[in-house]
Amino acid sequence: MTGKIWLGGIYVKDEGGYEIILKSLNHYKIRLKTLNDSPELKESAAMFASVLNQQARKIVPKINEVIEKVHSGLKDIHDMNALEEEKQFLEKALSCYESDIHKAEDTGHEYFVKLVGDMEQGRKDLKTIKKALEKINHFSE
Repeated sequence: MTGKIWLGGIYVKDEGGYEIILKSLNHYKIRLKTLNDSPELKESAAMFASVLNQQARKIVPKINEVIEKVHSGLKDIHDMNALEEEKQFLEKALSCYESDIHKAEDTGHEYFVKLVGDMEQGRKDLKTIKKALEKINHFSE
């Protein structure tokens, strides 16, 4: 970035955005760990499933690293600003959670409903996810 400040860090740290980010990262981790139970994966070819599972095993440790970065950033704004480099990863986690809430609502499939858990809270989280996706992409002019 050319002298721009990532305002998304302020949202995450000072405006409570860390709550939905951490919730989405944990959801994403559970989603990847339960990939074999996913109806989408069960419909795909066996070879494709093994590739996805291999990728999932590589991503879970990265999720844990990003969770640690968020916690560290809550203590020190400089660490929060370092989280900017994980912005795309945060977007992926937020989008995964958002998508699974919609799948649970639209399909009613037990896998997605169990994954989301409290559907009423999930519906409320949709608005927060949308706000988070917007806010983490804000930079100063």
